Amino acid sequence: MSASVDSSKGRRVSESKTTMTEMVLPQHTNALGSVFGGVIMSWIDICGAITAQRHSRLPVVTASIDYLQFVKPVMIGWTVNLKASINYVGQTSMEVGVRIDAENPRTGETFHTASAYLSFVALDEKRNPLPVAPLILETEDEKRRNADAKKRREARLRLRGR
Repeated sequence: MSASVDSSKGRRVSESKTTMTEMVLPQHTNALGSVFGGVIMSWIDICGAITAQRHSRLPVVTASIDYLQFVKPVMIGWTVNLKASINYVGQTSMEVGVRIDAENPRTGETFHTASAYLSFVALDEKRNPLPVAPLILETEDEKRRNADAKKRREARLRLRGR
C-alpha cells in the first residue's frame, strides 16, 4: 500500500478500500435456501462503513443507501465477496460504492450479485457532523466514479428538496 498523504491535502482512494468475505450459513437463508436480502444489505452497510471510517478516521453513520437490485440469488454454503471504495467526499459526507459478487465453491463460478452506493457522515463524540479529508483521485476509473457520484449526490439532494 502506498504511503499516507497529509490529510489536509486529502487521502487516496486506495488508502480506504475494503474487501470483506462472508459465507452463507443456514441462519442467513430463507425457506428456498438462498440468502435473505437483508443479510446482504447488512454486509453492504458494514463494508461501506469500514471504508468510510478508514477514509475519515472518524466514527460514521449511514445517511442513505441508493437503489439496490439483486441480480442473482446466493445459495447456502456459497461465499459472498464485497469490495468497497470511496467515490466522492463532500465536507462531512462520503459516498462509498460496494460491489457484491458470489462464488459457488463447488464449481468455482463467480458472478455479480448486487451493487450499492451508500452515503456516510463522519461524527464527533457529540454526534455532530465533522469535516473529512478531501479525496485524491489518481486513476481515470476513480475520476469517472467520482463524476458519477456527484450526479447521484445532486439527485439525492433534489429528492430531499435541497
